Amino acid sequence: MAVMSRNDLLLFLGFTIVVLAMPIWLHPFGAAYPDLLQRFMIYGIFAVGFNILFGLTGYLSFGHAAFFGVGSYAAVWSFKLLSLDAIPAMIFAIVISGLFALIIGYVSLRRSGIYFSILTLAFAQMSYNLAYSVLTPITNGETGLQLTLNDPRYLDRALFEAAPGQPVPTLLGQSLGGFAGFYFCAGFLILAFFIAQRITSSPFGMMLKGIKSNQTRMNYTGFNTKPYTLAAFVISGMYAGLAGALLAVTDPLAGAERMQWTASGEVVLMTILGGAGTLVGPVIGAWLIKYFENIFSAINENILHRFFDFLPDGVDNVLVAISSKFVGEGWFLTLGLVFVLIVVFLPGGIMEGVRRIAHLFDRSRSSPTKPGKATPHPQPAE
Repeated sequence: MAVMSRNDLLLFLGFTIVVLAMPIWLHPFGAAYPDLLQRFMIYGIFAVGFNILFGLTGYLSFGHAAFFGVGSYAAVWSFKLLSLDAIPAMIFAIVISGLFALIIGYVSLRRSGIYFSILTLAFAQMSYNLAYSVLTPITNGETGLQLTLNDPRYLDRALFEAAPGQPVPTLLGQSLGGFAGFYFCAGFLILAFFIAQRITSSPFGMMLKGIKSNQTRMNYTGFNTKPYTLAAFVISGMYAGLAGALLAVTDPLAGAERMQWTASGEVVLMTILGGAGTLVGPVIGAWLIKYFENIFSAINENILHRFFDFLPDGVDNVLVAISSKFVGEGWFLTLGLVFVLIVVFLPGGIMEGVRRIAHLFDRSRSSPTKPGKATPHPQPAE
């Protein structure tokens, strides 16, 4: 594997520092509590994996929630049958979701464009309905799959004495509650980002970008693109399975609602909002949507009255009446407006805005600083 370039290394180190320091810099925004930080990590992994398929190859899947749900079910079954340790559950979930993605991808990738998207959506909805009906002995239907005191846990019982109380996932015997759970998930997000970064800059990643640019032309030049798209689909599904398993670690319950089409649509919004095809963009999109979902949805009129308390009585009542439509239960309206503005003015997502700002600073630094000094004009070649 090639050595990382200086820019890639700086990006990775910067991303790592930002992730590990999130409990500090998110504190002023009211989002530094462990449960929300864990969800930032989990859905960041989900979005990074989805971007490997959509951002690099251009294949838009509406069924990635199926792999997310399968990963959750696989992790909980690992907790029930093998051990409460999280590492075997992670491995089991990644393998099962990868095999599931291989089957669905092999069929769905026979078509492209909107037909591929509809096929993935159909498979996801079938998986969702099967989890509610036919596969009830495996998924426990509407109730969802959860841990009980009577679970066999053969590996744990063979090696250790059963711990008293309700079973909870652990890492080498240590509880994964609170900030320990956050840093556990953060480690997987950093690893997932590193792998995605290496994939993007590898020859395999270049092939995926070529497929997105013009798959027909690549086929005419003699390249068989199907193995590459299938590999991207499987890798993306394994990322989704890992995210689903981590959600089961932080909340040891697996339900069919994690496989709904709305979950698939959510990861599409995350990727487009942050910037499809970029490394950091999908993670930012995931964090932004989860912030709106958990923080904006908790704002009520009492909080708004305290926020506008410094204004005259009539004015603050008017502002509270208007702003209350965009928070609480109306947080979807705020998110929708943000998404519309991003798509209209920044089609490349938030990362396009970052690039534009960086370009402005570059131009200001490269412009002449001395007044009266004429800018040299290029001379025609003689």
